[in-house]
Amino acid sequence: MTYVLPVIEPTFLPVVGGGLFPVRRVYCVGRNYVSHIREMKEADERDPPFFFQKPRDAVVSNGAAVPYPPDTADFHYEVELVAAIGADGSDIDVETALRHVWGYTVGIDMTRRDRQRNARDLQLPWEAGKSFDFSAPCGAIHPATSIGHPSAGAITLSVNGVERQRGDLKELIWSVSEIIAHLSHQYKLKVGDLIMTGTPAGVGPVVPGDRITAAIDGLKDLTFTICDCGR
Repeated sequence: MTYVLPVIEPTFLPVVGGGLFPVRRVYCVGRNYVSHIREMKEADERDPPFFFQKPRDAVVSNGAAVPYPPDTADFHYEVELVAAIGADGSDIDVETALRHVWGYTVGIDMTRRDRQRNARDLQLPWEAGKSFDFSAPCGAIHPATSIGHPSAGAITLSVNGVERQRGDLKELIWSVSEIIAHLSHQYKLKVGDLIMTGTPAGVGPVVPGDRITAAIDGLKDLTFTICDCGR
């Protein structure tokens, strides 16, 4: 069989200790820290989890230069724990959900906040604000066999060395197990899926030249710069 167009390059993330993790889909959980719900002044704090997706090729690795995107004047960061799925499953029980997690990393849900708010106000889908090129920076993945399943520990983000976000994984409204269970009732989770689990308070704008560092206790940091390039 001959392809009529160039074959699409695979997306992958490095694994701590060696190897590459192939990425299939990127799921994101909205509003999963009370502090972030309150700062955004939207939604009930006890609403069930909801999900949106980013394209697979929105993933960029540690050390990258992330272009400031078009069609926005309010480009925000949101640091998140990311669970990497290593076993297929649907209708998964909370009690067995972590068996489907291959590992964890730190990621950032980059957001065109003005586009997201406009979509919200018009009751339109969030893709314009969330699902664009280079919008899912992620660090190296740590196998769960090495680090276990993090459920507590600091999650932070700094811009140019100044801390902007700080929370603790124990503050997640919905745990990783509960997120997987909810999501697996809507989609069949498959090997290679990434799940961003929500962000604490402190989200804010960045501009070209800013250097962002995201950290979660027990995981390797994620660092990248915002550039006025490749738009």
